[in-house]
Amino acid sequence: MPIIKSAKKRVKLAAKANVRNTKTRRQMHSALKTFAKAVAEGKPAAIAKAQTEAMSAIDIAAKKAVIHRNKASRVKSKLAKQAKDAGVKPTKAASPKSKVGP
Repeated sequence: MPIIKSAKKRVKLAAKANVRNTKTRRQMHSALKTFAKAVAEGKPAAIAKAQTEAMSAIDIAAKKAVIHRNKASRVKSKLAKQAKDAGVKPTKAASPKSKVGP
């Protein structure tokens, strides 16, 4: 056990971060499993929905540094390829609205 006050605080913060990271990782894995199940069933509507949810979960995990951004990109690319092979048409990403004026 740490004796120094700052070390005690780091232990508490590390425990909180561990819970938060575990939750994020679990959500990502469950979204990926849902996508895999949808691909196995072969229903395009279910695949498209599961794909957007999985990509969102991956983006959140990468943003929180639970996974590396390159791994996130690699996994998202793999998902897109699987969806395309299953016959789902790729959707355009929502472009950010440009601000006009002050």
